Amino acid sequence: MTRLPRSTKLTLALLVIVPVWFVIAALGTRFGVWDWKFGLMTLTLTAGLILLVVLGLAALVALVLAIRSKPRRLVPLAVAGAGLVAVGAAAVFVGTVGGKGAENPIHDIATDTANPPVFSAETLAERAAAKANPVSDYQTPLGELEPYKARASKELAVKSYAQIITARSDRPAPLPLGGATREQGVAAVAAAMEAMGLQDIRQDAAAGTVEGVAQSFWFGFKDDVVARVGEAQIDFRSVSRVGVSDLGANTARINDLRARTETLLGTAAR
Repeated sequence: MTRLPRSTKLTLALLVIVPVWFVIAALGTRFGVWDWKFGLMTLTLTAGLILLVVLGLAALVALVLAIRSKPRRLVPLAVAGAGLVAVGAAAVFVGTVGGKGAENPIHDIATDTANPPVFSAETLAERAAAKANPVSDYQTPLGELEPYKARASKELAVKSYAQIITARSDRPAPLPLGGATREQGVAAVAAAMEAMGLQDIRQDAAAGTVEGVAQSFWFGFKDDVVARVGEAQIDFRSVSRVGVSDLGANTARINDLRARTETLLGTAAR
């Protein structure tokens, strides 16, 4: 049996190691083995990208040697091709994430930018204990807020949350109560949050608020969600605990929660 070239063996080994590395980095963060900065910044974005570069170089060398070999062998060609495809797919993914980050420069989205729903003391205490992003004022320019002070571009630094959210083409809107009562609104939001898989759902009927915690599958990143049920409409807010950009997750979550709540309210009003 003909032995495989070293470059092919290295490429094959990295095709196994690289995905396992990324899974370990993510799940280690989710289950508290290390903090999110180490899991995301060090293991994923630094060491992970180095591994991808090594994989790409090994696959390229393997491909050149496989093409030059006489006779050409299928296995080295296939392994080299798989390595280059994997690196290409990773590059596309990184580019897509970068684009989403540019389109979604903030991590706090609400349907009412003049008077966004506020979180309870319990939620704020949990965020403080987790060393989460501060829940900031919507009218203050980003350049004066943590964690944007050293990161926001000159264009973004002078804009506030309210201005950025208002300019969004997919800006989430409040949900009119219609013929439903305030109590039905609270119950519908809580049921919708539960259906979405949110955790630690808390209702305050007197204040007309419902809160819950959303958690991402891989890294276990947590976002706090609150709904304020008024006499005529329901306003929503979703805030990430860590990171600068939410990659559009909070907007998508509010739109999903709003749609589910609307369906439940329509059923309740019949």
